[in-house]
Amino acid sequence: MPRELTQTRIQKIWIPFRDDKPALPRRPGGGPHLANPPTVIVMVGLPARGKTYMSKKLTRYLNWIGLPTKVFNVGEYRREAVKHYSLDFFKPDNQDAVKIRQQCALAALRDVRTYLTEEGGQIAVFDATNTTRERRDMILTFGSENGFKIFFIESVCDDPDVIAANILEVKVSCPDYQDCNKAEAMEDFQKRIECYRVSYQPLDPDQYDRNLSFIKVIDVGRRFLVNRIQDHIQSKIVYYLMNIHVQPRTIYLCRHGESEDNLQGRLGGDSGLSVRGRKFAGALSKFVEEQNLKGLRVWTSQLRRSIQTAEALGLPYEQWKALNEIDAGVCEEMTYDEVRERYPEEFALRDQDKYYYRYPTGESYQDLVQRVEPVIMELERQENVLVVCHQAVMRCLLAYFLDKSADEMPYLKCPLHTVLKLTPVAYGCKVESISLNVEAVNTHRDRPEQVKRAPGVLIRRNSVTPLTSHEPTKKPRLDGLEDHAIPESPSGPLCQCRSAPLPAHLSGQNLKRCPPDLPELLQLCQ
Repeated sequence: MPRELTQTRIQKIWIPFRDDKPALPRRPGGGPHLANPPTVIVMVGLPARGKTYMSKKLTRYLNWIGLPTKVFNVGEYRREAVKHYSLDFFKPDNQDAVKIRQQCALAALRDVRTYLTEEGGQIAVFDATNTTRERRDMILTFGSENGFKIFFIESVCDDPDVIAANILEVKVSCPDYQDCNKAEAMEDFQKRIECYRVSYQPLDPDQYDRNLSFIKVIDVGRRFLVNRIQDHIQSKIVYYLMNIHVQPRTIYLCRHGESEDNLQGRLGGDSGLSVRGRKFAGALSKFVEEQNLKGLRVWTSQLRRSIQTAEALGLPYEQWKALNEIDAGVCEEMTYDEVRERYPEEFALRDQDKYYYRYPTGESYQDLVQRVEPVIMELERQENVLVVCHQAVMRCLLAYFLDKSADEMPYLKCPLHTVLKLTPVAYGCKVESISLNVEAVNTHRDRPEQVKRAPGVLIRRNSVTPLTSHEPTKKPRLDGLEDHAIPESPSGPLCQCRSAPLPAHLSGQNLKRCPPDLPELLQLCQ
């Protein structure tokens, strides 16, 4: 018999109802109920090919659209296990070092499994070179036995200028080269690449890997090869990777000038600019001229105050309906005091969970993220862009670029008459706040102090690697270990390493497609 339906108070969505209780409680993290099993994204490629850049950027995007995602960088596990090492550590014929690197990969896979089965994660990014078929076969077996989908992303690049730039920008400043000058670090890392190249087996779309799901990103997006895309998530990943680029650019975000409704503290509406708002539009025009940006594109919403601001620039501009302010539904053009008086329950519910709260007949921040996703995609394709938008929309865009969580997003400060200059850098985005010195009302409303989240509620986390996790207690990746001495290489000592106990799902009998020496490795690790 069909079940009765009830509408949730915060999100205003219909769910089945049984025995006076909802039959489908919200999943941990508040995201959608997904029929697909969890996905493990596996990076493939030689060092300095942008794998970690893509991992972090993709994780930021997937978290932003509501899919809990986390990066597991095997290099971080290796640095925690081995404090000091020489180039010989990366040579393929150094069997002791090979076992340690394999052990670190197994420890990372253990944490992947925990994240996807116990911590509410939906997607895990396994960031390592994964350059051999044996390693990839092991990961496929791991995915099959745990019910995870596996999707490979291989980065292929032979352009020496791109590789050198990547090494200089990222690798020479990583913990491996704390005490080296740039020239020494560059030379050493180039030799490390050659160590991996000896055993590198690229994905083979025609024979060995023809049945796998993957995308090859060739020469930093100049060309792509896509093979056997199986679901919506994989399709979104491919679409995103095909839109991003690494060219230097600057993105400017600002709100429209102060409006007449802003002066009265009213939500939404479509009023024009105030006197001070028009003064800001003139100041913005002068600011843009001073920046002297080549090929600057200007985007606005379709609301009057935003278009009036853009008109003062004297530049061509493009209107986006997707950039319109959040729809406050029945509360449009009311003040907060009027909302509290007319709809006291709705006012309290929004304070309780501002990201998921949906105005009656209106939108939530969650809805807004979905609406502005095409804007993000186009921003990733473009170079220099100025976006003239609105407070809630600007918060959504800023949360994407600064990797802010759903809980933080609705409270990001985006004041009137201030330009935020965003400059993408290696693994994130640099932000500079520039006030144009035109007074305006303050429309920011802080999170009420008395509003506390219920214990145990899992908020969608911003993307982090295990080492930089914001969790209160940080668990060591390789714990409960006994010292395992590593024989010295001819060129110098490698160091002492610790051996991690393996979880049951990575025991010897479960790894059917593993390297021939893996049982010996497993014995070493246990």
